[in-house]
Amino acid sequence: MSPTSPITDLQTLTLGPDGPTVPALGVGTWAWGDSLFWDYGKAYSDSDLHAAFEAWLDAGLTLFDTAEIYGFGQSERLLGRFMQQRPQQALIATKYFPLPWRFSQQSVVDALAASLDRLQVPSVALYQVHQPLSFLLSQKNLMQALAAEVKQGRIGAIGVSNYPASQMREAHGYLAEYGIPLAVNQVPYSLLNRKIETSGVMETARELGVTILAYSPLAQGLLTGKYTPETDLKPTGARRISPSFSQGNLTKLKPLIQALKEIGEKHERTSAQVALNWLVAQGNVLPIPGAKNARQAAQNAGALGWQLTVDERDQLSQLTQDYR
Repeated sequence: MSPTSPITDLQTLTLGPDGPTVPALGVGTWAWGDSLFWDYGKAYSDSDLHAAFEAWLDAGLTLFDTAEIYGFGQSERLLGRFMQQRPQQALIATKYFPLPWRFSQQSVVDALAASLDRLQVPSVALYQVHQPLSFLLSQKNLMQALAAEVKQGRIGAIGVSNYPASQMREAHGYLAEYGIPLAVNQVPYSLLNRKIETSGVMETARELGVTILAYSPLAQGLLTGKYTPETDLKPTGARRISPSFSQGNLTKLKPLIQALKEIGEKHERTSAQVALNWLVAQGNVLPIPGAKNARQAAQNAGALGWQLTVDERDQLSQLTQDYR
């Protein structure tokens, strides 16, 4: 693997009012260890993922987002293994899934302990609730358990994921009772999925000081320019049967894909880097694109260290109004 150069003029973002300050781009590791959706073990290997991990850190990017259910714990195990060779460099965000049989605050304690064990670390920078589901364990009791873990020092900051505006506000209120801010809400956000701009999520996040962690920021590859009606290239894994990659949808996206390419050429950047830079420019948004090898990691890193013009941002916004 060729070494990746550190990014000059690296933008940073603080997660929530007083969470960790991190580079304005993270890496999502859903694909790390997932053979159901992402074809792990066939299209890419552990050595590919290790190279991506190294390339990310070499670029000066430190935040890795994972979850206990990614690859049924394999994503966390891989990160734990990789971090042993570069201790104290990576910042980890992971997630707790509120399964129906997790009915007590002790279940939160146990799930966090299992994640820390797989990651081989004493604490994580950010611990998020994966879905806004309430079964026998209420949101209030869940937030109380998480707040206790912040006091214990095993969690640096608390976040949620996939929460609508009303439940995000509710979680924020419960945590405020313990003097702890809600740091992030991790939601899908890209040029092809701008629903948080009209659903109240973005507005509420800004009001409360909650950072948006944008997952699927490249729309699972659609915004890379790799997939076009002409090439008829099919993605690997479960994406092969997604209507998003149909000939009809790819034809519909041609004006946007062409604009990303043309803007990228002006800045000597790729279409993916342009799409990620647009997200960073929205403010209070930290994209977490996936990277399955060193090449993808280096390409994603190139989304930072430069800026789109106002006119270019407006052009992309106008082309994707229908996705709000």
